[in-house]
Amino acid sequence: MRRAVPLLLALLCLALPVRAQVAIGESGWTISGTGTLASDYVSRGISQTMGRMAYQASGELAHESGVYIGGFIGNVRFAGTDAREEIDLLAGFRFTWGDTNFDIGGIGTFYPSYSSGRASDAVDYGEAYLRVNRSFGPVKLMASINVSPNYFDATGLGVYVEGGADWDTAFWDLTLSARLGYQFIEKNPRYGTPDYTWWGLAVSRDFEIAGVGTFTASVNYFDTTIPRNQCLSGQGVQQDVCTARVIAGLTFKF
Repeated sequence: MRRAVPLLLALLCLALPVRAQVAIGESGWTISGTGTLASDYVSRGISQTMGRMAYQASGELAHESGVYIGGFIGNVRFAGTDAREEIDLLAGFRFTWGDTNFDIGGIGTFYPSYSSGRASDAVDYGEAYLRVNRSFGPVKLMASINVSPNYFDATGLGVYVEGGADWDTAFWDLTLSARLGYQFIEKNPRYGTPDYTWWGLAVSRDFEIAGVGTFTASVNYFDTTIPRNQCLSGQGVQQDVCTARVIAGLTFKF
């Protein structure tokens, strides 16, 4: 069954474009979603698939008041474990104050098949988050903070901050993006990395398909300050998932 998860996710992602964004009557609720195929899955600068293909899908139910709930599913692979999927569930509230957009909520991250043989493992975790963005002409600036009281693998307090910008260049409809993030982890030896910084650059372009939806093609570059010999060393296996990498992706939006 676990081997079938990536195939099922890929089929779901390929199926998404045939659906349209759905308004639920006059209730003020809408449903939207995405499907992604990418050459890797990187989260906070670290590969979650050990450099393998990523198959992902997400969905959101949002109300015009700003309240929303959503979910994400994607394949993962961690050294020394049988984890094969990640499931995220989130809920929050979006609002605008002046010219600035705010998003406050919570997210739970779960790995249903994770097992490494250590009875104390508690890899599932929750975070509260605050996201802010504001546009200045063709440039959108954004910042966010996530706080977890007990981060991945029971590693104690985790605090993550990120900032970035998206620039609509108006050249061939290309968007240039930059991100800079910092992850603090209370129990570094257990997690297997020091506190670290990561950064990323991306170029993307949207393509509209009449009556179907939008897909975004992107090329992304990521790197971190984590030395190779301290890359998730807490799992007892030296890994090559914290080093610089280039990722190509295709995301369908509906």
